[in-house]
Amino acid sequence: MAAVVWNEALLEQAEALCRAAHECARRGWVPATAGNFSFRDAESGRIFITASGLDKGAITPDDLLEIDADYNVLAGAGKPSAETSLHGVIYRDRPGTGAIFHVHTIWNTLLSDRFAKAGAVALEAYELLKALSSVTTHRHRELVPILENSQEYVGLALELEVALKNYPEAHGVLLRRHGLYTWGKSVAEARRHLEALEFLFEVESRRLCFES
Repeated sequence: MAAVVWNEALLEQAEALCRAAHECARRGWVPATAGNFSFRDAESGRIFITASGLDKGAITPDDLLEIDADYNVLAGAGKPSAETSLHGVIYRDRPGTGAIFHVHTIWNTLLSDRFAKAGAVALEAYELLKALSSVTTHRHRELVPILENSQEYVGLALELEVALKNYPEAHGVLLRRHGLYTWGKSVAEARRHLEALEFLFEVESRRLCFES
């Protein structure tokens, strides 16, 4: 497969995505080869996503695959993650999305299991909620839906589609005992949402520990 041909604007986004992935690795949010990251070119609609099985702390733009809307690999080395279709659902159903981050952290893994029966994690009355796009008050109640984890990604993609429809204001989706998907209109916004949600997941987890 031919290498991805970068123009200046796309390379800038690719480098920003890699820097964000490196930071996530440094913070222990993508252990081993976990997680995947992508951005979408607004002009062509093509998606650039991390190849499967890589250490996210060392990726470069050469480790990104260029794929079309049907998940066909157009350029790049390696194979796409089995979770590529979940990125596709988010890009399709949240048309303003320009980047998606998927991480596996201690706190989102614990909370996704703790609130699985409720169907969502509720985050309310925290100041940092205002870091989420369109949220203007700490009184906001953010509901992060939880899907049962599965290796059957066709079915999981359909469940994700339903969750995005049922939770139109959500800034992320959790897979039970697996990890978080969050997104933004740009790499920078997706990174901000990730940092805010992970902070809030940790605070909420510690609060529950103190109350038990």
